[in-house]
Amino acid sequence: MRIVVVEDNLSVAKGIRYHLQDAGHAVDLFHNGAEAAAFLSSDTADMVVLDISLPEKDGLTVLREMRLRGDDRPVLLLTARSETADKVAGLDAGADDYLSKPFEMAEFNARIRALSRRVAEQPKASRSIGQLQFELTSRMIHGPDGPLDIPRREVALFERLLLAEGRLVTKQRLLDSLYGTGADVDEPVVEVYVSRLRKRLQPYGVLITVKRGLGYMMQAAP
Repeated sequence: MRIVVVEDNLSVAKGIRYHLQDAGHAVDLFHNGAEAAAFLSSDTADMVVLDISLPEKDGLTVLREMRLRGDDRPVLLLTARSETADKVAGLDAGADDYLSKPFEMAEFNARIRALSRRVAEQPKASRSIGQLQFELTSRMIHGPDGPLDIPRREVALFERLLLAEGRLVTKQRLLDSLYGTGADVDEPVVEVYVSRLRKRLQPYGVLITVKRGLGYMMQAAP
């Protein structure tokens, strides 16, 4: 899954990110509420881990804005506040779960697993391009003869390009999809993954083209 983590405590944020990545998730990390809100308004990540106390825009405001625009992705709230009134406020704002800091990673893992099951239980949706079909929930790419064995990062690249619906996607946005926002990875890495994915997709009538200096786009072959 792709999980957005919004936490202004740098050490806590780093620990959560590494922990989730070790479990096989892609992580987009933010330390600022306003920046996270702007990102969430157009992104397609599967889940959000959201601290309440954030600079510029607090977590409850970010959450309310999500729910008002119909964004029903699971949200796990994190906060140092443990009073019942604060928990009620968070749940009333639309949170799916609530975890008080400090917390043990074993409990954090259990909360993430529970919310992951909720994502998996949602009605399955799929997108098609060329001879391929992509299951949005399972993130599996199917060809005429069944599922394709494609590495996880190439699947993330395929997903980002597919959901762009033929529009250009910059190298930086693709890099965020592969490693998470703020990862210490250079943009040329994207070229390597694009090259590998392009070769895998061509037999199925799917093309990835590049606009120099602008980005990449994916379309069905004419």
